[in-house]
Parts: sequence; structure tokens; C-alpha cells
Amino acid sequence: MKPLFVLIAVFIGSLIGTKIFKSEIDYYLSGKIALSAMLLFTSLGHFMFTQGMSKMLPDFIPFRIPLIYVTGFIEIAAAIGIFVSGLRHTTGVLLILFLILTMPANIYAAMKHLNYETGNFDGKGISYLWFRVPFQALLISWTYFFVVK
Repeated sequence: MKPLFVLIAVFIGSLIGTKIFKSEIDYYLSGKIALSAMLLFTSLGHFMFTQGMSKMLPDFIPFRIPLIYVTGFIEIAAAIGIFVSGLRHTTGVLLILFLILTMPANIYAAMKHLNYETGNFDGKGISYLWFRVPFQALLISWTYFFVVK
């Protein structure tokens, strides 16, 4: 829920900012700024809640802790890459792939009732997916519309 709030709040703030500073609303720039802010926000979780996030991955996956750090750095790189004209399209396509590939970890965590912030198994469970799956679809669509297209 927090990443959605960041995405929407920064998008609205950026729309207002572009209207003030550019004299016209720039939807594409605002969409990229919002996505970048959301990615930077979510990347923090990879470094603040590493142990809990590592439990989002099944035991048979090796190097879970380093993988959590790597995915955090991927989110930071994507947040920057969407503003680099020569990398924008490729970054967007790779970000969409990343969002698709990370969905199974979210499903696994929900099935285990994982609260990744605490590392305990007292989370919302499968009901969380009623929010997460549409949100993931929104992020994929958002990335396509504001970055890839």
C-alpha cells in the first residue's frame, strides 16, 4: 500500500510541479518521476528488511540475502535508467521483466503469511494478493506507458 501511495502522491506533485515550472503539465515526465520515486522507496526495503525479505524466497534458492541486495540495487538502477535517454527503453523493458519475475516471490510470501518488515509469519496471507496482483499489473502498465512506449 505504501508504494502505491508514493507512486500516486509523487505523480500528482510532479504534475503540479511541471505546470508551475514548465507552464504546462508534463504527464510523461511526471509518470517517470513517480515511478522512480516509488522504485527508490521500495529499494529501501531491500536494505532495511533484508532478513524478512529473504524469507520471500523458498529455501531451495541459494544466496537469498545477496539476492535481496542485488534486487534492491536493480531497483535503484532502474530508477536512474528511466531518465537516461539511451537506456530508457531498455530499462523499461527490463523493469517490466523484473516485475513479472518477482511476482512469484510475492505469491510465495502471501501463501506463507509473511510480514517481510518483521520477518514473522503473521502477515495478511492470500488476501494480500487481491491488492498485490492488480498493483503489479498497474506497475507493468505504468512502466510501459511512461517509459517504454
